[in-house]
Amino acid sequence: MSISSYPFDGQAVSEGQYSYLFRELASHSGIADSVTGAGFNVYGDSSGMQVRVNPGFAIVRGHAVQSTATEILTIAAASAAQRYDRVVLRLDPTANTITLAVVQGNSGGGVPALTQTDTGIYEFPLAIVTIPVGAATISAGNVTNERRFLGNTVGGWTTATRPENPRAGRLGLNTSTNQWEFWDGAQWRDLAPTINWGTVEGRPATFPPAAHTHVWSDITEKPNTFPPSSHSHDWNAITGKPSTFAPSTHSHSWSSITSKPSTFPPSSHSHGEYLTSGETIAWANGSKKPHNNAASGSGTWYAVWVEGDGTFCRNTSSIRFKENVRDYAINPDDVLKLRPVIYDRKPTDKKPEVRKNEVGLIAEEVRDSGLHWLVNYLDGEVDGLRYDLLGVALIPVVQRQAKQISALEERLAALEAKLS
Repeated sequence: MSISSYPFDGQAVSEGQYSYLFRELASHSGIADSVTGAGFNVYGDSSGMQVRVNPGFAIVRGHAVQSTATEILTIAAASAAQRYDRVVLRLDPTANTITLAVVQGNSGGGVPALTQTDTGIYEFPLAIVTIPVGAATISAGNVTNERRFLGNTVGGWTTATRPENPRAGRLGLNTSTNQWEFWDGAQWRDLAPTINWGTVEGRPATFPPAAHTHVWSDITEKPNTFPPSSHSHDWNAITGKPSTFAPSTHSHSWSSITSKPSTFPPSSHSHGEYLTSGETIAWANGSKKPHNNAASGSGTWYAVWVEGDGTFCRNTSSIRFKENVRDYAINPDDVLKLRPVIYDRKPTDKKPEVRKNEVGLIAEEVRDSGLHWLVNYLDGEVDGLRYDLLGVALIPVVQRQAKQISALEERLAALEAKLS
C-alpha cells in the first residue's frame, strides 16, 4: 500500500492533490458569498432569449473561479413543448478552465441531469430556466435559483440548495425555515426545535391536585340551591299525599285487553253519491241487483269498469279522452273461428256451490287467435276476456257481409234485367 503526504518544501504537488486537499478545507463546492448574496446570481430581464449572471467568486471541486463583470448567456429558442435548461459553472480539468455554460433540456422533458465526475467534467448548478412554448424572452419569473454556498464547519443554504452528500454533523442555517439544522447521517434535523407541551415525551395525562381546602367565600359560581342526593322516605312519614292516583298517559296492546267484544257494529253514517278510489261493494261483479233494478231518471248512464286494484271508473269513448288515433285491422275470419262453449264454474272457498251451464269463451283459445287483445291478464297469467269489445270485433264481419250482400243484390239485379 502506497502512502503519500503533501505539501512540503521542495515537493511537487499535482493539480489533483491540491484540488483534493482544498475540497476538504472548503467542505464542498459553492459560492463564496452569504446565502442571500448576489454572487453568480442568474436572472432574466425580459430583454430576449438570454439570462444575465452577476459577478462572483466560487470554489468548484477545489478549483477557484472569479467573475468581475455581469455575463450574458444565450438561451436556445423555445421548443414544441415546455423545456427546462440549467445554467452551470463547468469545470474542465483537461482545458484547465471553469466557464459559465447552459445545459439544454429536452422538449417536454424534465430538468436535465448534471455531469459531476470526481476527476473529469464537473458542473456546479446556478439556476434552472423554464422556457414555455412560444417564449420570446426570459423574465425573472422563468429563473429558479439553485446556488449552494461555501462554509467551513458552519454553512448556510435554503431547503432546495442544501449540501449534497453531507457528512454526519454538517451544520448550517436554513434560510427557507430560518432554523439551524444538521445532518444526522440520514436526514436534516432541526438543531433547536421548538418545544411545546404537545412535543414533550413522557408527560403525564393528568395532574391530581394535592390535598387542600378552600374557604367557602373564595369559591366562585357556586349554586344558590342544592338539590338533595338520592334518598328515600317511609310512606307513613309522607304528609299531604292524595287518596287516589290517576294513571298517567299510557297505552295497551290489543292482545292484552280482556273481555273485548268479538264484533263492532258501525256507528250511524252515510256514503256520498259516488264511491271513491279503494271503496268496493259486494255486488260489483254484476251477479246481483242489476237484473232486477230498473234504470230510471233522466241522467246519463255508464257501463262501469272495475280496475285490478278495486277502483271504479266509467267507460268513456269521446275523442276528448283519446290521442294517437289510427285504424286497426281486424280479420273477420279470426272472429268466425271463435268457439262458444257452455261450462260449469269451479267452486271456491268463498263460493263452494257449483254454478252450472254458464256460456262464454275460453280466454286461452282467444289468446292464441288473432284476437289476443280481448284477453285480460292478472299477475302475468291469462285471467279473463273483454266481452265488452266483442262488438268491436264483430264490426268487420258485419261490414264484409254487407259488402257481400250488396254484391249479390247487384248481380241479382243484373240477371233480372238480362232475363226481362
